[in-house]
Amino acid sequence: MELAAEGHRTTRVAPENLYAGLYRIRRFEQRTADLFRAGEVKGTAHSSIGQEAIAVGFGAALDARDYVVGHHRSHGHVLAKGGEPKRMFAELLGRAAGSCGGLGGSMHIADLALGILGCNGVVGAGLGLGCGAALAAQLRGEDRVTVVFFGDGAAGEGVTHEALTLAAVWSLPVLFVCENNQYALTTEWRQSRPVERIAARGAAYAIPAETIDGNDVEGVLAHAVAAIAAVRAGDGPRLVEAVTYRHLEHSMRANLPETRDLNRHEREVAADPIARYERALLERGFEAMQLANVRAAIDAEIDDAIAWARVQPEASADGLMRAAYAPHAGSYPDVPSDAGRRLSLVGGVREALAQEMERDRAVVLIGEDVEMGGIFTASQGLRDRFGAARVRNTPIAELGFADLAVGAAMTGLRPVVEIQIFDFVTLAMDAIVNQAAKLRFMMGGTATVPIVFRGPSGGGVRLAAQHSQSLEAWFAHVPGLVVVAPSNARDAKGLLAAAIRDDNPVVFLEAKSILFDEGPVPEGETVIPLGVAEIKRAGSDVSVVATQAMVRHALRAAQELAREGISVEVVDPRTLYPLDIKTILASARKTGRVVVAHEAPVFAGIGAEIAAAVNEEAFFDLDAPVARVGAAHHPVPYADHLERSTLPTWERIVEAIRGLP
Repeated sequence: MELAAEGHRTTRVAPENLYAGLYRIRRFEQRTADLFRAGEVKGTAHSSIGQEAIAVGFGAALDARDYVVGHHRSHGHVLAKGGEPKRMFAELLGRAAGSCGGLGGSMHIADLALGILGCNGVVGAGLGLGCGAALAAQLRGEDRVTVVFFGDGAAGEGVTHEALTLAAVWSLPVLFVCENNQYALTTEWRQSRPVERIAARGAAYAIPAETIDGNDVEGVLAHAVAAIAAVRAGDGPRLVEAVTYRHLEHSMRANLPETRDLNRHEREVAADPIARYERALLERGFEAMQLANVRAAIDAEIDDAIAWARVQPEASADGLMRAAYAPHAGSYPDVPSDAGRRLSLVGGVREALAQEMERDRAVVLIGEDVEMGGIFTASQGLRDRFGAARVRNTPIAELGFADLAVGAAMTGLRPVVEIQIFDFVTLAMDAIVNQAAKLRFMMGGTATVPIVFRGPSGGGVRLAAQHSQSLEAWFAHVPGLVVVAPSNARDAKGLLAAAIRDDNPVVFLEAKSILFDEGPVPEGETVIPLGVAEIKRAGSDVSVVATQAMVRHALRAAQELAREGISVEVVDPRTLYPLDIKTILASARKTGRVVVAHEAPVFAGIGAEIAAAVNEEAFFDLDAPVARVGAAHHPVPYADHLERSTLPTWERIVEAIRGLP
């Protein structure tokens, strides 16, 4: 079969190769079901039986350099992009030789070497990730297309709307392929959307869209070639809805009753894409024996792959932390002397952004209103200096642009994502917690996700409950994330530079109440290693471990208590994960008394972790229990006197120190 899109390369695919592709996916899925029933495949797996023609048609139209983003039902996509059955089966069996080292499993199977950027257990997440890969290709001027597969159930997700909006606004080289199998788990499409055709939504985004027969492999290929050629030519995104039918239940573990209409089910299964293509090939003169030989060869290939996978060593626990975190840089140039120059904390952030954007063209800044400088001026002047391609205003779509940034980070950029007010990070939690923090691990440590999520956090500026939260403990609790919390302008500049250079996802918190506090900041290249605490004031009687704005209060408390002859040591962790517990313990052992102070509520705050660690490691060196200072356990109120009484102050630290036995 030969297909050509005008002005672009010709795609030649032998019919027997299309047939082999269909049957390879079918046989892989059948044998996966066998292995699941035998207890060798654990957890669950989602079969794509009945949907093979979509994967094969689009896979045949792609070049090796193109990207693919799948979903939870993506064995077929991986095989169609060149995935090796033996490594895929090894992954499903939890073997170290698996394509993700046995750490991803069925729903998260991927192969970065083939441009397969991961499959995803979170419905709809892949659309944003694919936009990020497309943005990376666009900024580098690469002739590369990203194809994102998603199910009709994902059409109801907000991130789908956000991703389509971003793709259209930025004219990204991405092709969205909706595999409409007409059911989301047990919910039929009429129960979940007001329009029959998902392609009809393309008009709302000014994206060309079409609905095709997803069971006609040659028809799918023809449409795929044309759509991919248009995207590759720079015509912007496309949306293709391929209508098909899922033969089996939602997943192998669902154990749900069959809710689909049985008469309709029989009709749909009778339209099976493989049987349909077999009939077409026989009518064209292919011999039945030819097709039987193709099937026999693939049966042997699949059986050999399973046999190989079964004898591979099981995934080892030794490399789990290496899979979760990329190595941090060991050393940086010495920090220049301060030379008497003073900047605000937000000024330090601005200098770090400029320093790193000048140093590395892969660094891009995205977020709401960053072109004009952001509402706290952190990016002021950067658009004029580095251009609109690298300092990019986004729609109000926190989950969409956060997901996009994760995909861009996986494919060569170093995005810095500004969350305009950090409370809004709650709208992007899936991107940060399920995507950025997990993708390297689920890919067996083969990926890096160098991304920074930064913005103003905390209270103290009368913005009330939804704009005043200190959420750092959430992120410190999530494996895969680095959490940074500077307390002054110098640290903000140096730590943000290190965060941008780091190969891990970093949450970088800029406390609102000290954004415009000034302090000495070096002019030259400034990078402060992550995970290293600093003694802000030496002392001998009590250690105050304080974070962010509370460092200022701790220093004031130390100054006040010095008049009474009490010597207070102030320790600033600076990085909350990884936490420099050695420096904290050394201080605790020296003074014998510890107070932990942070702006967040006391209950389950980062201070609880610090107190527990000091108790576990230095209990016999303490002369008193560890005390904690933090906010009251209610939202931050608007009225200024009530906000002041809610948030901790230097007086509260003094009170806590005086209360120690």
